[in-house]
Amino acid sequence: MKHWSAVTIAMLLFGFAAFSTSHQASGQTGGGWVTLFDGKNLDNWEQIGDANWKLADGVVVADKGNGFLVSKNSYTDFQLRAEFWIDDVANSGIFIRCTDPKNVGGKTAYEVNIWDARPVQEYGTGAIVDVAKVNPMPKAGGKWNVYEITAKGSTFTVILNGQKTVDNAQDAKFASGRIALQHGLGLKDDKGVASDKGVVKFRKVEIKPL
Repeated sequence: MKHWSAVTIAMLLFGFAAFSTSHQASGQTGGGWVTLFDGKNLDNWEQIGDANWKLADGVVVADKGNGFLVSKNSYTDFQLRAEFWIDDVANSGIFIRCTDPKNVGGKTAYEVNIWDARPVQEYGTGAIVDVAKVNPMPKAGGKWNVYEITAKGSTFTVILNGQKTVDNAQDAKFASGRIALQHGLGLKDDKGVASDKGVVKFRKVEIKPL
């Protein structure tokens, strides 16, 4: 009876250790990659603004409002992979090194743009706004896309669907900060009012600290 109890206790301890290890490893995708979003929950994100983010069919989607999903953690040097979908009019972007998580914008972060309809297209989809232009601007509307963004020190590289759109751009304004996913305001009408419509979806976001 004593021997049986010792074996049982050992098995229970082993099972607990395995569960603990598995729990700690959740979110890890191998090779140093960490999953920030996998279509199931928004546990790694905080919402600011009034964009109507919601989970549906394995993605997070917004089609109205102006706001962001902001990562709870900050990052310095990293590679980021994100899968996204927009329609032809949507204004979105992935903001990196956000220094003020309550006030995300071009003055507090770098914006890797996702906006096919941007009036000044050299800073549209594929560009880093006010840092690295793109010419010609690739179109992302109406299909699933993959962004691969590398930030290391003051050097930035952006790849969209296998095409390098930013090649070792240099800027040193922001050294570290959070990640933010945007559903933003679009084009203005003849009265000067910007549209808050346009569909934006994200289905997978991973990061690898460098």
